Amino acid sequence: MSINAKASRIKLILFDVDGVLTDGKILLHADGTESKRFDIKDGTAIVWAQQRAGLSVGLLSARSSAATAQRAAQLGISLIHQGVPSKLDAYVEILRPQSLADADVAYMGDDVLDLPVLLRAGLSAAPADAAEDVRTRVDWVSQANGGAGAARELIELILRAQDRWDSIVATYMAEIQDQEA
Repeated sequence: MSINAKASRIKLILFDVDGVLTDGKILLHADGTESKRFDIKDGTAIVWAQQRAGLSVGLLSARSSAATAQRAAQLGISLIHQGVPSKLDAYVEILRPQSLADADVAYMGDDVLDLPVLLRAGLSAAPADAAEDVRTRVDWVSQANGGAGAARELIELILRAQDRWDSIVATYMAEIQDQEA
């Protein structure tokens, strides 16, 4: 099945966090808190996917992080699973109440810990700088690195396959013109 055919079926997009929505680096402060860098273009695409296209977006991370929870809240992501010992178990737990099949889900991960979910998801994806063992096993690899627009590229791919991207951009442009008038 082609990438576009797989993308056209997607109802839920799940992202690993560290290495996908961030560059995988964590800045630890002396007080024990941490900082992460998130790409604003990824955030815009996530908001548009949810609010303008009606897709569900979720985060699936083996680590727990206050920074991740805060970013999820900023983007309106309520489907967030952090500190999970098994990403596959959490994935199954996410799908069950929503009555979704694997074919309805896109998942982007960057490391070996993501492979069990990547091998199940209907559309598996990785950033350009993902581990080689991941890049060679997924359906699609972004041209962008993690934390540098990879999530945006995946969302655009999905929304274009669903013939939604152009109308979302056109609607946004019309809103801007209305505000300027």
